[in-house]
Amino acid sequence: MALIVHKYGGTSMGSVERIKNVAKRVAKWHKAGHKMVVVPSAMSGETNRLLGLAKEISAHPDPRELDAIAATGEQVSVGLLAMALKEAGVDAVSYAGWQVPIKTDSAFNKARISEIDDKRVMADLDAGRVVVITGFQGIDPNGNVTTLGRGGSDTSAVAVAAALKADECLIYTDVDGVYTTDPRVVDEARRLDKVTFEEMLEMASLGSKVLQIRSVEFAGKYQVKTRVLSSLTDPMIALDEEARSGTLITFEEDEQMEKAIISGIAFQRDEAKITVRGVPDRPGIAYQILGPIADANIDVDMIIQNLSIEGKTDFTFTVPRGDYQRAMTLLQKDVQGHIGAAEVVGDPKVSKVSIVGVGMRSHVGIASKAFRTLSEEGINIQLISTSEIKISVLIDEKYMELAVRALHKAFELDQA
Repeated sequence: MALIVHKYGGTSMGSVERIKNVAKRVAKWHKAGHKMVVVPSAMSGETNRLLGLAKEISAHPDPRELDAIAATGEQVSVGLLAMALKEAGVDAVSYAGWQVPIKTDSAFNKARISEIDDKRVMADLDAGRVVVITGFQGIDPNGNVTTLGRGGSDTSAVAVAAALKADECLIYTDVDGVYTTDPRVVDEARRLDKVTFEEMLEMASLGSKVLQIRSVEFAGKYQVKTRVLSSLTDPMIALDEEARSGTLITFEEDEQMEKAIISGIAFQRDEAKITVRGVPDRPGIAYQILGPIADANIDVDMIIQNLSIEGKTDFTFTVPRGDYQRAMTLLQKDVQGHIGAAEVVGDPKVSKVSIVGVGMRSHVGIASKAFRTLSEEGINIQLISTSEIKISVLIDEKYMELAVRALHKAFELDQA
């Protein structure tokens, strides 16, 4: 039978009763003959509680000690789940990341996985045990416990699946899959049966919170079939039905997927636009503007430089709204005079809306249809950026939901 990895989020592990339900679900898969590895998150709210305790001790906690504290939440989860599985009649064993070991670099609070040793886990699976491994954490070359950053359990699960060459990685969450857009914005939003890694990567980077972006990158790189499905269903739902539910994220682009030109509409509400006007048009000017922004650890997204007129140009880019004031102050204080720019202006009330789909590669007229749709709704486009499978526009935030609904309807995403 197959080797399957299950990942359960904090909500699924939120109480003893829910942990027992997870155990019932895992036991069902195990008793059907599958080799099972489970990667649970800490119980909901636990990581915040632990970090809160650290902040009560120190306003600037030591990163190494912070990881030592934060990692304990998942250790409680794996121990409780292994106990629950044994109570359900399933032989199970729990491991912390350092026991596997899951090897990482030494970037505390945001470590990256470098290698996973599969010998210990494979021996247990061959012996018929269910293996429960902490998500979110590993061990660095010096023997220190490290954590992978928020949402790191998704990445752990996919990395474990890749290392074990699992047949599929099932990510159980509080939604039942990936939708054409946020159902809270568009009532007609439809769950997708399949989506490619490329599409999911674009959606994750554009604000879809279903999966952590690093987990999608990992899944795509190592071609791990990954399925997003709901943990809120009856744990004893028929296995065949459960195995087909949710959304499969796959590296296979079949003909049926190409027929659906656009797979989804993604959006980010909290964007801000900054324009540096009257910039001397000379080599290196983009670096002189964006270098200090990068040094301040501020992410830059959409970038456009206007055509030069009499040796001067305008340089526009977007940043997260939470970083807007800091970026404006930095540019006005340290950059404007240094480069000889005329002024720095901005707008903190803009949003980005994107259409995503692998079908764009083989179909023409997608951009013109999107722009016409927005024009008919009286929505002005401020910036445009594109990739092979994505078109993003920056618009006034008050029109964001209208734009999402109009594009969703124009590309018939409500149709199966």
